[in-house]
Amino acid sequence: MANYEIRLSGSGGQGLILAGIILARAAVIEKRRVTQTQSYGPESRGGYSRADVIISDQEIYFPEATNFNCLLALTQEACDVYLFDLRDNGILIIDTTFVKNLALAAENTYELPFTEIAQEKLGSPITTNILSLAFMVKITGIVKEDSLRQSIAESVKPGFVDVNHKAMEIGFELAKNYKK
Repeated sequence: MANYEIRLSGSGGQGLILAGIILARAAVIEKRRVTQTQSYGPESRGGYSRADVIISDQEIYFPEATNFNCLLALTQEACDVYLFDLRDNGILIIDTTFVKNLALAAENTYELPFTEIAQEKLGSPITTNILSLAFMVKITGIVKEDSLRQSIAESVKPGFVDVNHKAMEIGFELAKNYKK
């Protein structure tokens, strides 16, 4: 497989850096080549935040995603800034809780209110990152579900593993039942 580039984007406090680390670790579990980079604004909450993950079976020569196969955007600003770096046949996944206007809809666009779903089903928006990550994993097939499950268990504090696994299952189910 050639490099598969993913950008997880939104604002600080949404857990996208952790989501990127979890995705990268899932790829490592599968003995794939992977890079994970991150960038965030000066504010710890509310500023921009992004995590890039490149997964490949070949050498990776540049660590940051520049021409994404998949873009997950949890905020309007993230969608507006990064949408034009999505490949023509790329997958766009947006959280319609905060992304209300699409300047240019990709052919493969998936729109769901991830934050609202996390709030409704789990009582808090805190697991939106894992819920939307699991949705993305199921849609793209970039890593196996079991690898993601193991990576979550190894990456979050023990007291939060169960709720994150529940969020993951909800994300998988949403992808399975998604209607275009």
